[in-house]
Amino acid sequence: MILSMIIAIDGPAASGKSTVAREVAKRLGFKYIDTGAMYRAVTWKALRDKVDISSEDALTVLARHAEITISELEDTRYAVTIDGEDVTEAIREPKVSAAVSSVAKLPGVRATLVKKQQGYADIYPNMVVEGRDIGTAVFPDADIKIYLQALPGERAKRRQRELKEKGHRIEVVSVERDILKRDKTDSTRATGPLAKAADAYVVDTTEKTIGQVVQEIIGLAKKS
Repeated sequence: MILSMIIAIDGPAASGKSTVAREVAKRLGFKYIDTGAMYRAVTWKALRDKVDISSEDALTVLARHAEITISELEDTRYAVTIDGEDVTEAIREPKVSAAVSSVAKLPGVRATLVKKQQGYADIYPNMVVEGRDIGTAVFPDADIKIYLQALPGERAKRRQRELKEKGHRIEVVSVERDILKRDKTDSTRATGPLAKAADAYVVDTTEKTIGQVVQEIIGLAKKS
């Protein structure tokens, strides 16, 4: 029986983090935390309320006062709300994806949301937390650190399929261009950049099924 464990899963966009993390959390009975959804929720609210997304002060205040929840539904589905509004689908819209890196790179916003994320550890003894700086900045002492990666072309195809399922039609070339742009923004930002922790276990998901990756991580958890 696992008494207390934090599993940190990092990686670039469309590397499989969310799907894998949700399934790992479900199978182990852990709390699932999608930190990316938190930044997306803040971005969505800023766009909806016409807050200047280049204003660090305004966005930091918004993030500080926002009540963001990630609730488990059935299967491996989760609902995301901000200040009581269900934004599960809305935060995945292209306009939010296009703006979230600009919001997430602001030091004030990151410091505010990282504090909220770290606070979950006081509530949930067992968590699977996914994002881009979990093993390096949010939970540097996590019991298990995973870094997922995949070739840009494969990641673009995955993201295109997700968008198509939601009714958005976009060429895979455009998706790959956007992904590479976000990779650069996320990995070069001054605060909490996308990076592989020195002690992270690297999993290339390009040619692996979700089930294979999940089983690999669960195996590491059980060994620990």
